[in-house]
Amino acid sequence: MSGGEPVCVREAAEADLEAVAALRVRGWRYAYRRLMPREYLEGMDAAAYAARRRADFAATRETVTDLVAVDGGGRVTGWAALGPCRGDGSGGGGVCGGVCGDGGDGEGCRDGELYALYVEPERIGSGLGRALLADVVRRAEARRMRRLRLWVVEGNARARRFYEAAGFAPDGVRSLFDAGGTPVAEVRYSRGLRGADLTAG
Repeated sequence: MSGGEPVCVREAAEADLEAVAALRVRGWRYAYRRLMPREYLEGMDAAAYAARRRADFAATRETVTDLVAVDGGGRVTGWAALGPCRGDGSGGGGVCGGVCGDGGDGEGCRDGELYALYVEPERIGSGLGRALLADVVRRAEARRMRRLRLWVVEGNARARRFYEAAGFAPDGVRSLFDAGGTPVAEVRYSRGLRGADLTAG
């Protein structure tokens, strides 16, 4: 981190959900301000997202790991979420593409998915995102996932460079995300995980 500030990454608690939701909305509005309609981004509701996430937080903790980065005062400055590769065919980052070895329905899939990674816009480039991603990869390897996948908006050049520097590469799968009636192209990235047997499954 710049200025020598240590990075503290821990699992999120239910009490963090409001801060995570606010960070998510800020992250979308910053990253996608030239890639999605302004009306769609301005219509995002952090309180509604927090309420939805709170409703299923306890039920999904066995499969979904939410991580937060916090500063010295305990304030949430970054967030990442890891879980199984989704294969529901819904698009918008929810398509497994049938390459998980499970026919694309999500059952028995041994690949992981990075559902989200956001840091405060003013901390981009500080190393905070790299620290979160490193923890995600470590946890995915501990869960013996074969690969880690993620979705990136095609036009988000900064994010694509970030993931490519971390060893991810496009795997040829694309999707369209509906941003309030405007189709936004996404590309899927993937990287193998240490110790995984890519010939299995």
